[in-house]
Amino acid sequence: MWLGPEEVLLAGALWVTERANPFFLLQRRRGHGKGGGLTGLLVGTLDVVLDSSARVAPYRILHQTQDSQVYWAVACGSSRKEITKHWEWLENNLLQTLSIFDNEEDITTFVKGKIHGIIAEENKNEQPQSEEDPGKFKEAELKMRKQFGMPEVEKLVNYYSCSYWKGRVPRQGWLYLTVNHLCFYSFLLGKEVTLVIQWVDVTQLEKNATLLFPECIKVSTRDSELYFSMFLNINETFKLMEQLANIAMRQLLDNESFLQDKSLPKPRKPLKNISALKRDLDARAKNECYRATFRLPKDECLDGHTDCTLWTPFNKMHIPGQMFVSNNYICFASKAEEACHLIIPLREVTIVEKADSSSVLPSPLSISTKSKMTFFFANLKDRDFLVQRISDFLQRTPSKKPCSIEREWKWNLADPGCEEVPELPSSSPLAVSPTSALSNRPVNFCAGEVPTASQGLLKLFRRNSEELLGPKGAKEKMKEESWNIHFSEYGRGMCMYRTAKTRGLVQKGIPENLRGELWLLFSGAWNEMVTHPGYYADLVEKSMGKYNLATEEIERDLHRSMPEHPAFQNELGIAALRRVLTAYAFRNPTIGYCQAMNIVTSVLLLYCNEEEAFWLLVALCERMLPDYYNTRVVGALVDQGIFEELTREYLPQLSEKMQDLGVISTISLSWFLTLFLSVMPFESAVVIVDCFFYEGIKFILQVSLAILDANMEKLLQCCDEGEAMTILGRYLDNVVNRQSISPPIPHLHALLTSGDDPPLEIDIFELIKTSYEKFSNLKADDIEQMRFKQRLKVIQSLEDTAKKSVVRAVSSDIGFSIEELEELYVVFKAKYLMSCYWGNNRAAAARRDQSLPYLEQYRIDMEQFKELFISLTPWSCGAHTPVLAGRLFRLLDENRDSLINFKEFVTGMSGMYHGDLTEKLKVLYKLHLPPALNPEETESALEATSYFTEDVTTEETQEDKERRSENGPEKEEKGTSPQDYRYYLRMWAKEKESKKETIKDLPKMSQEQFIELCKTLYNMFSEDPVEQELYHAIATVASLLLRIGEVGKKFSNRPMRKSEDCKANNTQDPVSEEESPTSEQSQNSAVEQQPQADHEDKTCGDAQPEKTQQENQTLGDGSGEGQGSPLQLLSDDETKDDMSMSSYSMVSTGSLQCEDIADDTVLVGCEGSSSAARPSGAASGAAACAASGRRCRRFMAKGLAWTVGFMSRN
Repeated sequence: MWLGPEEVLLAGALWVTERANPFFLLQRRRGHGKGGGLTGLLVGTLDVVLDSSARVAPYRILHQTQDSQVYWAVACGSSRKEITKHWEWLENNLLQTLSIFDNEEDITTFVKGKIHGIIAEENKNEQPQSEEDPGKFKEAELKMRKQFGMPEVEKLVNYYSCSYWKGRVPRQGWLYLTVNHLCFYSFLLGKEVTLVIQWVDVTQLEKNATLLFPECIKVSTRDSELYFSMFLNINETFKLMEQLANIAMRQLLDNESFLQDKSLPKPRKPLKNISALKRDLDARAKNECYRATFRLPKDECLDGHTDCTLWTPFNKMHIPGQMFVSNNYICFASKAEEACHLIIPLREVTIVEKADSSSVLPSPLSISTKSKMTFFFANLKDRDFLVQRISDFLQRTPSKKPCSIEREWKWNLADPGCEEVPELPSSSPLAVSPTSALSNRPVNFCAGEVPTASQGLLKLFRRNSEELLGPKGAKEKMKEESWNIHFSEYGRGMCMYRTAKTRGLVQKGIPENLRGELWLLFSGAWNEMVTHPGYYADLVEKSMGKYNLATEEIERDLHRSMPEHPAFQNELGIAALRRVLTAYAFRNPTIGYCQAMNIVTSVLLLYCNEEEAFWLLVALCERMLPDYYNTRVVGALVDQGIFEELTREYLPQLSEKMQDLGVISTISLSWFLTLFLSVMPFESAVVIVDCFFYEGIKFILQVSLAILDANMEKLLQCCDEGEAMTILGRYLDNVVNRQSISPPIPHLHALLTSGDDPPLEIDIFELIKTSYEKFSNLKADDIEQMRFKQRLKVIQSLEDTAKKSVVRAVSSDIGFSIEELEELYVVFKAKYLMSCYWGNNRAAAARRDQSLPYLEQYRIDMEQFKELFISLTPWSCGAHTPVLAGRLFRLLDENRDSLINFKEFVTGMSGMYHGDLTEKLKVLYKLHLPPALNPEETESALEATSYFTEDVTTEETQEDKERRSENGPEKEEKGTSPQDYRYYLRMWAKEKESKKETIKDLPKMSQEQFIELCKTLYNMFSEDPVEQELYHAIATVASLLLRIGEVGKKFSNRPMRKSEDCKANNTQDPVSEEESPTSEQSQNSAVEQQPQADHEDKTCGDAQPEKTQQENQTLGDGSGEGQGSPLQLLSDDETKDDMSMSSYSMVSTGSLQCEDIADDTVLVGCEGSSSAARPSGAASGAAACAASGRRCRRFMAKGLAWTVGFMSRN
């Protein structure tokens, strides 16, 4: 390509001049191409280590003048052909012009201007790119594609200089990280190392330091472990590798392929050697961290962050931290982890103004909200730009009216005691029995008259309890008062200051009247509910009356959801639970419904109305417990692996024992999926849920560790899993909440408690306190790091399980071994995945349905199958191979959805590799019949068929007539007579039996199809050592077979007509629709199914036996004209096979062998042309062609011997 002229001081250093003229030099890099010796090896090594551009362009053209010592590089090329093209252009267009100039400076100026003009003209025709990567980075991307053979759609993210440890020797080179691959290249003194690893194959990725390997990155796959070290910035490299591997795991898990964010804002300052993809991934990582820290919706994108201080009125201090600004929120996080967190929705902001600066408060910014709160930020570096960005976001923020729940919160703030449900008189039906009240008044759940639309079920079904007036009631009042004081100091609602004091109040238990409100705030569900008004109601309306697999599972589990609670012992609670679960199943069909969701949702409905419970469920399933409630509970398995890892770290003595017993894998799923709601008394488990919504999964893990720590001595003495489960079950059953004002609810797991000794009760608040004291050093960032590590392990383990299941499902019917099937599955899956990230569209990803069985999840289309077929088939046909691949694909695609699964793929390959000779011939034969053969493909064979005799009018064969006459009355009788159960049982048994297809079951072949088969045979022998002899043999056999078919038509038409006349005289049935040609094959076929002598006898009936005998005698005597069939010239054994007459059936059945053409057998018409006159009789025709029949036998035997021998070898 042409280069903007660059100055070169030393033209001869490391370059060899190949061509020269007075004004230009064409040079080649030393070490490129053949030869080079030691100098070439050294230059090649330097190019790799120093990342020289000569690796991409080993040829260049320099401009020179005679007296100047300075050279100018004007062109470079990756190949000799490319650089020669530029050289010839210079010679043809510039040399003559340059010779006119007298001044060398003018020559150089003219050349530089000409080259700049050429470059400008080329760039004008190119499409402008939205994201322009740096020039150095583009050069590295070209090197990557050239070195590893990657297509243009494979994008490079970044590249790093490092060393790959091959044994104990480091190989210095370059590590290229693309969206889908990890690549490494090194060239050291002639030793070349090339590595290409798909991210989906990575099973482990960790950064460690050992004595042998200094600080390095270990990349593990199923087959190998690779070590890379000597990075300039190992943390940046490892973080990017983690991110790319995580994207690959998401692709395996739920088909989330990578799509670059085109709307990413351009940097304010140009970034050196940083690609747009790298900036995109960095932005994604920051967005994920931002959303996780402040529990924001999934579509929230961080715009920027800056250091600042926040004035906190509750302690009169300026707290240092960072301000984060996004499209809809302004957030603050202090540098000290628990000092202060703040979330300000822009929908609540009324005023943003710059205050006066002072030495105490430089660059202050004031933000006021609708709730009369004002926040002061100071020490802002670029305050004017920040204010402008916030103003822009405020202009795009729609103003929404506060909903009824927000008004209810303000009402509670004014009168904290008014939210208490008033006592009902004893005569009230609700006080006596909630169910009886509902039975007296019908409730219309569709019309918005549901009581749960305004409050939680617990308020409706709270029984009269003396606890409200006793010490527990007083304790509850104190909790409420503590929270009200906290609200007055720290604010209430989404703009509340969240500090260590807030967490302390949560640990002491949230009052029942405030539980729903605070769950919504701490989980972030409130933000999504406010920004999506009416969303839940629309979902409920759309899902009404719809039924699918998820709704069936929901109906099955409705009455298993907290059946001991009175709120779910009647239709009111059940209906609310049904609507919430069904609405979420319609919102997220990928998850749909999973067991344990009903238990969690039922608890949410006790404290929240339906819409609030729905958005809490959304926050739970999609943000706080990601991938927990999908079909394979991947998220729960990931956190189970974290729990095992933490047990090894914090409880090493117990870890090995628990591993031997296999207890952790059993207990953790029930603990994590239901947040202890299914294993603890309800009053205690709901306190766990309080802390979970504030702390996240970190709290569930530390409580689990505290439970194991409390039972360590007993667990170490256990002998089996059952004993350990009993110990833990008894412990959890006796975790009590002595402060609960609700009456105790019977717990199903209490049956585990046995023995004479009274159980030791454990206070839930003591358990929580212990968990914070012993395991509070768990960090959210560390847990996310461990989640990534465990996600790799879990998903790859699930993929291995899927592979074994698929291989086991198909191994019984396929000739491949288990090892071969596993290798084929890996290749098949890799081809599918390549289509996901290298295809032009996302149809490949869309067609993978996680709910399908493993065998159906990966399916490929025709183009992918062709690529696999060409690389794997033992039947190489040269340029004809893609055509053969397309036919095999259509043959395997039985359901006609243009996709085939793994079983169909290996079925086709097994027939070619492991089938016997007959099976291989059957496959080859089927590939030239519909549906494998398209009608368009046979058009090219129509010209060849014109060489043979034109076909007479296609008529229905005698065999078809008899079959119809026999089947017709039977079908009619079956339709009118009573059902015979024995008949249907026999039919059902036949359908269940695996019918093995025999050669006689194959349909017959037309001339056009037979000619296509001959084409395939020609292409199969294209590189055989005896290619010409095979061509000659096949051509001879094909010609003879086609002529045999012509002779068969001549002698079969007249007896066919005669037999039809006989039948017409005996029976006067009208012609049915079935007598017309029913297929394209029957219309276009040059050879029809031939009637046989015994069929003719049956057709003519018993009334004419003498006539039939006379006809047979006539054939023997040679008298009569056209009365006999060539079939009658064959032996009795041959006439038993009804397909021995047709030349095409002879090909299909493999019956054309040397023994089949005996010395006394006569083949009629082998030498005759289509225009020859008809013979006077069968005998005369036989006499004329006896000699040619013997020659035919020799050629056919030779041709088939070569053909069969080749097929058996392959």
